[in-house]
Amino acid sequence: MRVEPSWRKPAGIFAILALIAVWATVIVSLAGTVGRWPVLLQAIFYLIAGIAWILPLKPLLRWMETGRFGP
Repeated sequence: MRVEPSWRKPAGIFAILALIAVWATVIVSLAGTVGRWPVLLQAIFYLIAGIAWILPLKPLLRWMETGRFGP
């Protein structure tokens, strides 16, 4: 059991917040283009975009816990 707190957890939290901010900025910058698409395509795009930002979290959370990105 580790007694000292790890610096990786606060760094990881800031990385997650930065990831969300960058992802949201990218998606918002595409809103003008996506807004011209049919509503069904917009819904699919935003559904995928709303889920896709989660994919990089698994290695980041693993790194926060273990210090390694890989398995």
